[in-house]
Amino acid sequence: MELLDPMATFALGAAVLLLLSWLALRLSQRGGWRRPPPRRDALDTVAAWPPEASRVLSINERQAYELLRRSLPGFMVLAQVPLSRFIRVPTRHSYTDWMQRVGNLSADLLLCDSGSRVMAVVDIRSPHETERSRRRHERLTRVLEASGVRVYSWREGALPTAAEIRTVIGTALKPAAGMVKPTASRPMPLIPVAEIEEILHDGDLSAQEQDAMEPVPSAFFEDMDSERGQLSRA
Repeated sequence: MELLDPMATFALGAAVLLLLSWLALRLSQRGGWRRPPPRRDALDTVAAWPPEASRVLSINERQAYELLRRSLPGFMVLAQVPLSRFIRVPTRHSYTDWMQRVGNLSADLLLCDSGSRVMAVVDIRSPHETERSRRRHERLTRVLEASGVRVYSWREGALPTAAEIRTVIGTALKPAAGMVKPTASRPMPLIPVAEIEEILHDGDLSAQEQDAMEPVPSAFFEDMDSERGQLSRA
C-alpha cells in the first residue's frame, strides 16, 4: 500500500480545517448554529435570577389609587391584579396560549364590592405610550368589556376630581353593588368606610352564598394541564 506524501497529507488536513472554519462562520452569520440554551432544571431559581423587591405602583398609580379610595369609600380597591386572577375562560383551547396573550396582563386598579366581586377596572395610561403599549391596553380593554367589566381609562397627569369620580363611576356602580341610589332632592352623602372586620364578614357571607364568584385559584389550570398530560400519555 502506497503511503501519501507527508506534504500532501498536511495540505489536505489544512484544507479540511479551512473548510470547516468557513462553514462554521457561515452558519453563525445566518443564525443557523447557536449554542444550545441551558436546561431549565439546571438553573437555580435564585442564583440565575437574583431577586430584588421593588414598588408595586408608580407615582401616578399611587395618586390614582388614593383618589379612588377616598372618592368611593364603600368599594374595595385592589392594585395590579393579573387578569388570570379574576377572569375565567373556557378550557376547550390551550390555557397556556391565553395566558401568553392576555392572562399575564394586570389591571392597574380593580374596583370590587365588599364581597370582592369585580365591578370595574381603572386603566392608567401614559400620554406618550408606544404603539405596542396602545395595543396592549386595547387588548386588555377588549377582554374586560367582553366579560362584562366596566373599564375607565385615566391619563397620567390628568386624573379626574373626586366629584367627577363619584358622579361618573359611583353613580354607575352603586346600583349594581346593591348600594343606596342617590335621590334627586338632595346630594348623596358619602358612605362611611366600614371596619375591616365588617368587610371581611360581609365577604365571607357573600362567598358562602355565591361560590361561583370565588376567584380562580392560582394553580387551578396548572393542575388541569398536568392531569391532561398524564391522560394523554396513558
